[in-house]
Amino acid sequence: MKKSFVPPLLFTFAATFSFLGFSEPINAALQPGTVNESPFNLDKKGIPNPNRERNQIVCISDIHLGMDTTYAECKHNRASLVNFLKQVRSAPKVKELVIAGDLLDEWFIPAKVETFNSGTQRDFVKTIANSNKEVIAAFNRIIEERKVKVTYVPGNHDLLITAEDVLSILPGIAQARDTKGLGSYSPAGHPEIVIEHGHRYNFFCAPDPFSNQTIARGSILPPGYFFTRIATQSVIEGKPAPGGVLPKITEGKPPLIYEYWKQWYSLMTSLPVREGLNEKIITTNIDGYKANYSINDLVPFQLKNGILDVELFKGSTADNIWAERQRHNKVAVKITAMTAIKRANYSEETDDQANIQYFTNPRSLKRIVVFGHTHDAKIIPSRNLKGEKTIYANSGTWIDGKKDNESIPIMTFVVVTPEKSGVATENVNLYRYWTNGGITRLATEALTKLKK
Repeated sequence: MKKSFVPPLLFTFAATFSFLGFSEPINAALQPGTVNESPFNLDKKGIPNPNRERNQIVCISDIHLGMDTTYAECKHNRASLVNFLKQVRSAPKVKELVIAGDLLDEWFIPAKVETFNSGTQRDFVKTIANSNKEVIAAFNRIIEERKVKVTYVPGNHDLLITAEDVLSILPGIAQARDTKGLGSYSPAGHPEIVIEHGHRYNFFCAPDPFSNQTIARGSILPPGYFFTRIATQSVIEGKPAPGGVLPKITEGKPPLIYEYWKQWYSLMTSLPVREGLNEKIITTNIDGYKANYSINDLVPFQLKNGILDVELFKGSTADNIWAERQRHNKVAVKITAMTAIKRANYSEETDDQANIQYFTNPRSLKRIVVFGHTHDAKIIPSRNLKGEKTIYANSGTWIDGKKDNESIPIMTFVVVTPEKSGVATENVNLYRYWTNGGITRLATEALTKLKK
C-alpha cells in the first residue's frame, strides 16, 4: 500500500496524528445528494414482510459524541446522523448495524477540563447521552425493535467505557469485547468477516496495562490519551503562540525513546498551547490517575551523558514491554516497537495491519476486514497467501467538517452484503450520506465464489 504522511487532523489541525483518531479522508469528485445505482437502498417504505430476507450489515464508526458541544467534534452532523439511523431502522434489507468504535469520546477534552467533573465515569457517559439525546434515542429505537441487530465495538476514545456504562444509555445493545478496551466482531454465520476499530495495532492508542502502574494502578490509558488532551487544548485556544518551545535533543540511546520524542516534538510544534512546559495543565482523575501533569512530564528529555529518559510511560518503548503489551492485547502478528512508533502517524499503517494481521497471516481465514479509527474512508482489495481476493474497508467518520469543502467524505459508512442462498457473491460498498438524505457510493468491491 502507498505510504504517505497523513495530512492535518481532520479539518481543524495544521498537522495530524492519525493515532489520535483523526485524519483527512480521501478527496473524491462527488455531487451532494447524488444517489448512485447500488445494491444498497435505505428504502422509505418501511419494514418488509417477514419472509423477505435481510442480509446487509451496515458499519459506522468514529462518531465522537462529546459531553460538551462547545468543543465536541460531532455537533452539526448529529441531525443527519439521526436521519440516517431512521432510514437504517426502516431499510428492508438491513440485518445488522455495527458501531466500530469511538461512539463516545473520553479523549477529545481540553487539558484543563476535569473529565468527570468530580463525578464518575457512569455520570460522564450519561452526560454524553443527555447532550446527544436525539442520537441516542435513534439508536435505542433500532435496538428496541429488534429487527436490526445493533453491536458496539470499543475504540480508543471510548476504551475505558465499560460494557455496563454502554448499557446504561443503550440498553439491549450487543457488544463485542475480547480484552479491556478492545473488541472484534464477526457476524453470526460469517467467520470470513471481521470488524474492529483498528487501534489494537497502534503504539499510542492500544491499551497499555504496563505503564505508570505505580502512579495509576490498573490503568490502561496509552500515551495517545495525553496527546489528545493537549491537542484539544490547542484547538480551543486557537493554536496560540507556544508558552514554551520544546528543546531539541540529539539522537541518542535508547533510539526508541528518540523516535518517541520525535512524535511529541511534531505534536507540540503543530499544536502549541499558551501554557508553559512545566505548568500542570493536564487534569486527570481518570483511570487511577489523580495528579495533574505538565507537558514536560510526558516528553522525553536528554541527560548530560546523552542518555534519553522520560517521566510518564517510562520503559513503554522497550521492545520487550511493547511485545508483552501486544500479547496482552491479542495481536496475532507482532509489530516491532520501532515500526509501531515510527509509523504511528501514518493512516496507511492501520490499513496495512488489515493485511498483516488477517490476509497474509497463515492462521487467519478472514476475507473481509472493516476498520475505523483513521477517519480515512476507503476500500482496498488485495490477495491472501492462497491468492484469493480479500477486501479491506475503512468506514470513515461522522465528525463535523468544513462547510466549504463538500468533496471531503464525512458521514461515511460501509455496507457488507454477505452471500445468501443462490447468490455466490459477497459485496462491500462504501457510501457517503448527505444532509439532504441522499447517498453516494464512493467505492465497491466484491468477492465471488467465496465457498468452494
